[in-house]
Amino acid sequence: MNFKTLSLLFAAAAVIAGCNQQPTENTQTYTSGCTQILVDESLAPIVEDQLYVFESSYPQAKIQLVNKPENELLKLFLNDSIRIAVLSRELKPEEAAFYERKKIKVRVNRFAIDGVALITHNSTADTSVNVADVIGVMQGKPGKIKKLIFDNPNSSTVRYLKELAGIKQLPTAGVYALKSNPDVIKYVRLNPGTVGVVGINWIEQPTEELEPVVADLKVLSVKNLPGKPGSDGYYRPSQNDIATGMYPLTRNLYIINCQGRAGLGTGFASFLASDRGQRIVLKSGLLPDSIPPREVLIRK
Repeated sequence: MNFKTLSLLFAAAAVIAGCNQQPTENTQTYTSGCTQILVDESLAPIVEDQLYVFESSYPQAKIQLVNKPENELLKLFLNDSIRIAVLSRELKPEEAAFYERKKIKVRVNRFAIDGVALITHNSTADTSVNVADVIGVMQGKPGKIKKLIFDNPNSSTVRYLKELAGIKQLPTAGVYALKSNPDVIKYVRLNPGTVGVVGINWIEQPTEELEPVVADLKVLSVKNLPGKPGSDGYYRPSQNDIATGMYPLTRNLYIINCQGRAGLGTGFASFLASDRGQRIVLKSGLLPDSIPPREVLIRK
């Protein structure tokens, strides 16, 4: 277990202890107090990176991250259990209406663009795949991809590719869901020929435990459907290919704040959008919402 992980565990313990002793809504500022934030499980690495720096900068701020698959996260969010969430999509009108009926403004800030990565074992001969192949296996059709492995049946990556394929239910064969992103990474390593679906951050910045596992994997290049950007070649979920719109499997990342008042949710959202927060996104392998400028010193 690395130092960052230990720090996050201690911080979570402090949140639970501190927030059980006093009401949080009345004691929060932008950089102090305690709160909870729901996080789409597939986005956990980038949010943990951001939280580590945020809490290091503001020791009086204690935030507990509650990582859940998208469907489970939304149930908590729309039951008013926790009012801040990090998602890979905006709320639907009927979902936003839950808070609007309470006269609470839904504040949405995009802070990054993620590449949905298709991974396979290094021993697999293929280095590329077409979006048509992905749609085909999602629709239950035989094709190039024999086994497509997801993190969780309730996850945002499943929802994303179901929408891409235009289906409501997963097929009974060819597509399998496990429990988490680490499970997908480990499964693909042990089962050459399978293709896993994960957020690129899990590959670019793996945990210490996953580093040797990721070393045995490769990220497939993807070609888009005819007539769409990225249909002229095979592109990787790199920052450049995401920025140019050539990589076809991308999704926006948002922090959604429904606290209804100024507090830690607002402070953390502001930090994500700040130059410092955007540099953390840049370092993670994701594309920042606004690319931080580079200062070049020219000496005579």
